[in-house]
Amino acid sequence: MDTTQTMDLVRDAVGIAIKLASPMLLLSMLVGVVVAIFQAVTQIHEQTISFVLKLIVVIGVLLLGGGWMLDTLRDYTYEIFSLIRS
Repeated sequence: MDTTQTMDLVRDAVGIAIKLASPMLLLSMLVGVVVAIFQAVTQIHEQTISFVLKLIVVIGVLLLGGGWMLDTLRDYTYEIFSLIRS
């Protein structure tokens, strides 16, 4: 394996990590902003509300997109193993 293949694998790994993490991070950030606005308007400053809602959103994303995430990781793993074999 030469340097070009190694750099391609690293670039693909970073891209896959971003692609898999972005739905959870973006939705939890959106929920955090909405809850912060709600708390500012109602003057309720309870930190557990934000945490619980973010946790529910992340679990929901994992339940809905977990199969796709697993397929993406499996395909990348097969690609790495095929490069090792050859």
